[in-house]
Amino acid sequence: MIEVLKYTLPALIVLLAAWMVLYKLLREERERRLLELRKQDRNITIPIMLRGYERLTLLLERTTPEHLLLNCDLQNITATDLQRQLLQTIRLEFDHNVSQQVYVSDEVWAAVVIAKEEMLRFVSETRQQLPAEATALQYANTMMQAYSLNGETPSQQALRLLKAEARKLY
Repeated sequence: MIEVLKYTLPALIVLLAAWMVLYKLLREERERRLLELRKQDRNITIPIMLRGYERLTLLLERTTPEHLLLNCDLQNITATDLQRQLLQTIRLEFDHNVSQQVYVSDEVWAAVVIAKEEMLRFVSETRQQLPAEATALQYANTMMQAYSLNGETPSQQALRLLKAEARKLY
């Protein structure tokens, strides 16, 4: 019996040590592979996320009065027609970029939504300040003057948050 234990006990110890070494090596290899996969994923996802940030930046820039009015023909239309056109443009821009919310935090997306809602409200409220027969040119001038007095606008706040979040990717 002692003879058997002389050979069995060292064999079990060697087997246990080999198992522990192999287990540790396999675990480290698995962790290395997971790290490599995460690195590859980041190389793919970061450019996609940056395009999302870029598209939302464009949305915020395109829905400011100065950019909205650049694309409008202010001759021979009424202020009401211009208001309708501006509201439609803002909504279309937003709808076109709504899928970009998957690339940003909830806080940034909420700021983008607030910026859109505030711009829609601003366009409507500015129109209400003018008489019914106002021209598009009068409306555009009133809008630009009122917008310049706003201080930091919701669009600028959303853009600031968007830039800060995009910088965190680096």
